[in-house]
Amino acid sequence: MGYEVEKLAAENAVVGEGPVWDVESQSLYWIDIQGGKFWNYDPSTGENKLLHQGYNVAGATRNKQGGLTVGTWEGVQLWHSDDDFTWLHRGEVEGRPIKLNDVTVGPDGSFYGGSGHLDSCTLFRFKPDGTAEIIDDGLDLCNGMGFSPDLKTFYSTDSPKHEIYKWDHNPATGAITNKRVFTTIPDDWGIPDGMTVDGEGYVWSAIWYGGAVVRFDPDGKEERRVEIPAAQTSSAMFGGKDLNELYVTTAAFGTGDPTPTGWEPPEFDMNTYRGGDLYRVKLDIQGKAEFITDFAV
Repeated sequence: MGYEVEKLAAENAVVGEGPVWDVESQSLYWIDIQGGKFWNYDPSTGENKLLHQGYNVAGATRNKQGGLTVGTWEGVQLWHSDDDFTWLHRGEVEGRPIKLNDVTVGPDGSFYGGSGHLDSCTLFRFKPDGTAEIIDDGLDLCNGMGFSPDLKTFYSTDSPKHEIYKWDHNPATGAITNKRVFTTIPDDWGIPDGMTVDGEGYVWSAIWYGGAVVRFDPDGKEERRVEIPAAQTSSAMFGGKDLNELYVTTAAFGTGDPTPTGWEPPEFDMNTYRGGDLYRVKLDIQGKAEFITDFAV
């Protein structure tokens, strides 16, 4: 199935990630984790505005009571500018470092963050009341997360294990229980990275090294894929006025380095174009509006 893929911004992002569509402003936030940047892309003008440059970021999303909620390698901030921010959580939760790698938001305004690049990684939930808890632990690298449209299912990813999980989510209490494997990504595809869930309850997972975003049905079977002209496809998010445009981030990490990391799929071409750009694909499928955090200013 062929799609027209547009390159929107060529930022040479080391690890472009975390696209989040803001319905209110009709614009997209996205980040460069390793490069310590996040941008706001305005499709009405084509401007990709740099908002932050400095510390490492894992995601940025609008906060209901003002500002942005930003996940970092040190903790969680309520951010207005690089000169005006407040730490909501910093350092550790129950002895587990808050070195966030990917984030999402729950229906109650909680901020979910998964850690990465540690000996053992953790999935946290930071609640609007100021408390924090651990949802999952002992992961290799916590990645893409999302909720089903009926809010009864929560998804999470462990990239090195090539697994996407599904959990039972209680919309009334926020309880997340009963973790099991939703789907396993074949080694020769690459590894699952960021993800989103569309309005029909299908999961879209960006496949790092695979140059594609794959759509899985609710049973975990591939339904279609959208090929992206960059091997390190890192995350995806629906946006646009009708939420039928898929925004896709990619990563330049490792470009020009002929030394394998050990994560590459068999016969991966080390000279292939890896990425660092923001892309958009218009589809005949609708996403759903993402939730926003609800922390007191």
